[in-house]
Amino acid sequence: MTANFDQILPLLATHGVRFILIGGGAAIAHGSARSTQDVDVVYARDDANIRALAECLQPVVPRLRGAPEGLPFFWDEATIRNGLNFTLATDVGDLDLLGEVAGNGTYESLLRDSAEIEIFGTRCRCVTLSRLIQLKQAAGRPRDLEAIAELQALAEESEEGRA
Repeated sequence: MTANFDQILPLLATHGVRFILIGGGAAIAHGSARSTQDVDVVYARDDANIRALAECLQPVVPRLRGAPEGLPFFWDEATIRNGLNFTLATDVGDLDLLGEVAGNGTYESLLRDSAEIEIFGTRCRCVTLSRLIQLKQAAGRPRDLEAIAELQALAEESEEGRA
């Protein structure tokens, strides 16, 4: 199953959710040929944004991905406020909703290292290629380390294009 960017990103954007695309989606935006199974976003944790997240995802029935069937889970503002990072399955695809990622990756700290782009038919913020590489290095997972070489090559190509 591949990530459903063309339904998840518009859902977040049309509800005014403030988020920054990271992970495989950001890598694809920067030219990566890799695929990904979920949409990874870092979201702002202020009250208005938490409210928007709770409301916009409610109709797509968010549930904890990988949790045992029947485990009680209620998606609302209190759940978001009391949690931080959520790996969700929804009726429109998998979404990793992250309040913070390794490498000091909060929405506020990533804002200056992001740009508004159009991707998968939606205007949204996307982390820069150099910051994406830093985030993947900080995560240190084998799949992230494998992706770094390709991302560094893409960064070198874009630098050569500017020279």
